[in-house]
Amino acid sequence: MSQFPEQFRRSFVIAKKNIKIYYSKGPVIIFGLVFPLFLALAYVIGRNIPLKEVLPGLIGMTTFFTATSVGPSIVPWETRSKTLERLLCCPVALWTIIVGDMLSSFIFGLVISVIPLALTLALAIEPLNFIILLFGLIIANMCFAALSVLLSAYPPTDIPATSMMLSSLVKFPLVFISGVFIPVEQLPPWGTTIASISPLTYFTDMVRQLFLSKGFYPLALDFLSIIAFTVAFASAAIKLHEKTLAKRLS
Repeated sequence: MSQFPEQFRRSFVIAKKNIKIYYSKGPVIIFGLVFPLFLALAYVIGRNIPLKEVLPGLIGMTTFFTATSVGPSIVPWETRSKTLERLLCCPVALWTIIVGDMLSSFIFGLVISVIPLALTLALAIEPLNFIILLFGLIIANMCFAALSVLLSAYPPTDIPATSMMLSSLVKFPLVFISGVFIPVEQLPPWGTTIASISPLTYFTDMVRQLFLSKGFYPLALDFLSIIAFTVAFASAAIKLHEKTLAKRLS
């Protein structure tokens, strides 16, 4: 138990290493910066509605795509370059490596997703409570980062492009069912049921409440759901990586 703080400190060292190596990789820039930018432009341009109405979906998309852009590629790249084996030879637990991957994905998502939030303040569009919104942004980034590392666990491939493509197969449907384009309260009953399985639904709903005073779920439920998804994704990522490690290294 006394080793936990030391292992957690090593997770930050691994995250620092990941930041130096993976933030400049092509797939990370495309899926984490270029793609959200053009998707946001397509979402905003030509829509004759106030910017304040567009913000929840815009912030939701930006946060989701940026926070999930780094995680899926790290383990496959480490496997291919044989650095995963070298890491495992060091005095670090596998969960320490996984948490380090989550932290690097979390930091990337948080830095980028703060930009639209800062723009809202520059345009004098203030949320009802900025501190609560910032706290929500932090836990949502951690939730999506944990999901991204979970998506890299299976299949145990050493080809980053395969992992990125498979993760996109999960991410795109989640965006379309999560109330980003159509608020959850406007969906039919079967639509709200499907939307409830996505963590992005609760984050988008939370942002809508803090900007527009309109939401489908209670604000406390949005926060608790995102935290529950974070714990579930992180636990599943560690367990699944442990299960597939032998096959990944063979």
